[in-house]
Amino acid sequence: MAKKPLGKDRFGAQKVMRGSDYFADSMGMFALNAISGMVGQLTYFYTDKAGLAAGMVATVFMITKIIDAFTDIIMGNIIDHTKPGKERYRPWILRMSIPAAIMMLMLFTVPKGNSGLQIAYMLITNLLMTSVIYTAIAIPYGSLMVVRTNSSEERGKMGVYRALAGYVPGMAIVLMVIPVTNALGGTQSAWVKFAAVVALLVLLCLLLCYKKSKETAISDDMPEVEPETEEMEEAVPLLEAIGKLFYNKYWVLALIMGLMSNVTYGLANSSGTFYCKWIYGDDNLVAILGAIGMIPTILGFALVGPMNKKLGVVKTLRVSFFLGMVANVLRIINPTDFWYNTILGCVSSFANIPMMCLLGVTTAMAIDYNAYKYGNRMVACSQSANGFGGKVGNGFGAAVVGWCLAIAHYDATMETATAATRQAIYAFNIYIPLLLFAVMFICALKFDLEAKLPGIKEELERRKAQK
Repeated sequence: MAKKPLGKDRFGAQKVMRGSDYFADSMGMFALNAISGMVGQLTYFYTDKAGLAAGMVATVFMITKIIDAFTDIIMGNIIDHTKPGKERYRPWILRMSIPAAIMMLMLFTVPKGNSGLQIAYMLITNLLMTSVIYTAIAIPYGSLMVVRTNSSEERGKMGVYRALAGYVPGMAIVLMVIPVTNALGGTQSAWVKFAAVVALLVLLCLLLCYKKSKETAISDDMPEVEPETEEMEEAVPLLEAIGKLFYNKYWVLALIMGLMSNVTYGLANSSGTFYCKWIYGDDNLVAILGAIGMIPTILGFALVGPMNKKLGVVKTLRVSFFLGMVANVLRIINPTDFWYNTILGCVSSFANIPMMCLLGVTTAMAIDYNAYKYGNRMVACSQSANGFGGKVGNGFGAAVVGWCLAIAHYDATMETATAATRQAIYAFNIYIPLLLFAVMFICALKFDLEAKLPGIKEELERRKAQK
């Protein structure tokens, strides 16, 4: 039975995505955020389960993030230089699916004994997972949004599906990891078992995403339509591409907002257990926080579409970032009351969801601006903004937690938290997120590309017609 033909969006672009396409595509983000969510738990695991010093853990994380800063753009350049006639993006998802599952397990099998060996093992496994495997999935996966459909309406919907699918594993890990591993004995072995289940999910999700992905903006019932996004452009040398990207102020703003948003997300993933254990006095409360945290999550994903339709992408981001600032300012007044901070924490969580949904859309806008400014989209290199923000932001968030604890001379065996430890926990739970929301708000004020896009696209059409 033939499928019912799809119509066009309100801008006249052909729609090509069906419900199963959105779902399968979103499974790539589910896998990526499951990886980053487990990486976000490593600070607590390394310090409280493997017995490593907090300062050393933070330093290892920072080393991996410095290297990450280069691997994203390098990977994007490799993909942009794929020879014409070959798939550029989709094959990487298949290639990295099994290595991702294996490395997920290896992150938590830190050897006992010699501290030097443990540090080397931490560094190597984290580099392989975040700098190599995650990068080789995230950059091509992010690029698929641009080549899968020419419809900005469908791209926005893909962003919402991806954000929702990405948020689920992050929240599930926060909600389940402590109660489940404690129920299994609270040992390193318990964490390895939990990681094994997550690794299997990562593998299955990546395989499903690969199976349903396409590299042409066409649907099964329109095989004859060739998309604009698949015109093969001349590859730009790496250093030239980097220079051009950093002269595209909108790409830079999208990079900063994505990075800050993911640092906030990484802090939330890594810090909640410490807050519950030392401020509230019971680390099992993290499960309650996670369960309550689903309320702003559901509201966020339900409201981001209407907000975007009513306000537009940029104004939606401005409103959300302002809410995040207000919530953290109010938390400073009384940082120890459980329900007061839980409610305000929900507001802060809600404030981060629109950026999760719309980062890919802002990056796609910046890619269109590349075509206008330089005559070349540089799709994969441009998508490094998303990959860089995702893994570096989450990892940096975890590193900040470790550094704050190291400055406070954190001791996992202490009976009660010292004054310095409490201030360190307040810093990475309240003060630093407040600063991050302020930076994102300023960037959103400067991101004025959305209103210019119709004129830019008309100019691109005019140039194309003159060729």
